[in-house]
Amino acid sequence: MKRTANLFLAALMLGSAAFAVQAYAANQPCEDALKEYRAAKATANLSADVMKKADELEAKAVERCNADDDKRADQFVGDAMKLLGK
Repeated sequence: MKRTANLFLAALMLGSAAFAVQAYAANQPCEDALKEYRAAKATANLSADVMKKADELEAKAVERCNADDDKRADQFVGDAMKLLGK
C-alpha cells in the first residue's frame, strides 16, 4: 500500500511539474520566445531541408506574434525549437 501511495505521489508531482513548465511557456511573450529561438538557430548545424522547415515555422510565429496571438506563436516557436533539437 505504501509503495502505491509513493508511486501515486511521484506521478502527481511529475504531472504538476509538467503543468508548471507548460504554464510558463504559455505565458512567455512571443517576442521573448522568438529571441531565444533565433539565438539557438544561430548556433544550429542543420541540413538545408530542416533549416527551411524551421524558417517556415519562424515566419508563421512572427505572423501570429504580430497579430497578438502569443499562444499560437509560441507553439510555432516550440515546433521550430524541436527541429533544432532544443
